Amino acid sequence: MTNEILMATTTINASAQAIFAFLADPAKHAAIDGTGWVREPLEQAPIAAPGQLFRMAMYHANHPNGDYEMVNRVGVFDPPRAISWEPGYDPGDGNVRFGGWIWRYDLVALGPSVTEVRLSYDWSAVPEEARRPGQFPPFSPDHLASSLGHLGELVSS
Repeated sequence: MTNEILMATTTINASAQAIFAFLADPAKHAAIDGTGWVREPLEQAPIAAPGQLFRMAMYHANHPNGDYEMVNRVGVFDPPRAISWEPGYDPGDGNVRFGGWIWRYDLVALGPSVTEVRLSYDWSAVPEEARRPGQFPPFSPDHLASSLGHLGELVSS
């Protein structure tokens, strides 16, 4: 872990294919998230390719509006090994702006129904002017382990 990348790793009793399918379905993201910020997808299409945009309804008590939207751009889509997305927002002019942080899951099959999963949150591309003290990461480091715990429980059940 560097000071600009948080990582957590766990082993899940499920196939890499099953875990990847779960991650590629934005409707499942709220159940994985440990912060309670992620609500529901604003479209029903699964993640299917690099460059794809998918929108999520969000909530955060400290956000100026409380409820807000994130527009995520898929970066890596490599079934069943890796998937990533870069969150951004549309300020209302139709031009999505990205903040420089990336969520990424890497999956390594350890057997037919056992997979090592690494979740990383990389904010190394966040511009200096946006890096106010305490802003990045916007959650405690144990959030990643919590999210992986949720993922493991959901996929294994």
